[in-house]
Amino acid sequence: MIEDELLKWKFRRGRPEALARIYEKYLDPMLTLAMGLLNDRAAAEDVVHDVFVSFASLGPGFRLRGRLSGYLATSVVNRVRDRRRRLRRQIVASNRRSEPARESVEPHRAASFAEQAAKLNEAVAQLPAEQREVVLLRLKADMKFRDIARLQNTSINTVVGRYRYGLNRLRSTLNGEVDA
Repeated sequence: MIEDELLKWKFRRGRPEALARIYEKYLDPMLTLAMGLLNDRAAAEDVVHDVFVSFASLGPGFRLRGRLSGYLATSVVNRVRDRRRRLRRQIVASNRRSEPARESVEPHRAASFAEQAAKLNEAVAQLPAEQREVVLLRLKADMKFRDIARLQNTSINTVVGRYRYGLNRLRSTLNGEVDA
């Protein structure tokens, strides 16, 4: 926490090493979050790249009272939502022209992931979107339930319920007790 406050202070003053450290510190967690939401490594990398480019352009105008990880995670979630809306519009427009929908997202997984990580990714991908978002924001971005509730524009009780149901569903899926 103290390191983040110092990084924010240095970033506002235009210190390039602050931006480099923020990128270094939060790249992997933000990629993991984006991968969990998109289930596509290339798309996740694009989203995270866009978030950091946008963040870098803020410079002296950057004012944040909250946690840096929460800010970046919120930015990632918003970019993912924008990407999904854009893809839906493309599909609808494509269907109107009676052409098959062309999606730029190709599903591929990095071969370097271990078998357990692949199973976990699969289980997370099977969660309903709201549960998946809450679970990933809580576990990977370390966001508080009240911040997630604000982001999802819903009550804390709903967020806690989505989190609990998401974890229970993950447990049952990973234990082979999949409910149909």
